[in-house]
Amino acid sequence: MNIYQHRRERLNALIRDQYDGIRKVLADASGWSEARLSQILSSTYREGRAFSEKIARKLESDLALPAMFFDHGAIAPAEDASLAPVFLRVRPIDAHSHGIVQIRRVRLRLSAGIVGFAVEPDEEAGGSFSVETEWLARNRFAPEDLIALEVTGESMEPRLHRGDLVVVNTADKSPADGQVFAVNYEGEAVVKRLLRDAGHWWLTSDNPDQRRFPRKLCDGVTCLLIGRVVMKKSENI
Repeated sequence: MNIYQHRRERLNALIRDQYDGIRKVLADASGWSEARLSQILSSTYREGRAFSEKIARKLESDLALPAMFFDHGAIAPAEDASLAPVFLRVRPIDAHSHGIVQIRRVRLRLSAGIVGFAVEPDEEAGGSFSVETEWLARNRFAPEDLIALEVTGESMEPRLHRGDLVVVNTADKSPADGQVFAVNYEGEAVVKRLLRDAGHWWLTSDNPDQRRFPRKLCDGVTCLLIGRVVMKKSENI
């Protein structure tokens, strides 16, 4: 999905969820004409590229939306090909391992304020993480959307320990209260629990020592969701 399609889907969802599914209601609220909205929502007008960066930022401002609202959750194309997002696809371990797929362990390469990310093999960790195809089918996960990351630090203890492995579904970037996400926080990859409080989203740690691990506001381009954690593998009992 390119960034223009992503913005159109975000706008359509906004109309559906907050404006009773009526485009004219959003048009009245924003001061934009229905005809102009139809143009930027069209997949064919100007070859589907009408929902430009300038238009996205202007519409966010006119609707009093958070900065980068329409780009949130997108995987942006990088100007430098070496930084382009790379997804390591799940593939069979071998010809005899029927019903089993392998997720390679990776490290993330991030930049602060950039919604895209790239992955590279975690050679030091070695090995792979195996899951059953039945688990993928039951949860309707697309194999190409899954990556496996090693947990660092102690902020999520006792549920997640240093060295634990988590599987992240990069297709699921919708904020959800109480769920654990991999997050690009100011250019650093962190695994945190997302909580809704006082009208804001917060990154919180499961570690009870809140002086060492205080919660942090998750807002705007400083806090970008990479994907929801959907499984863990741990040797800590």
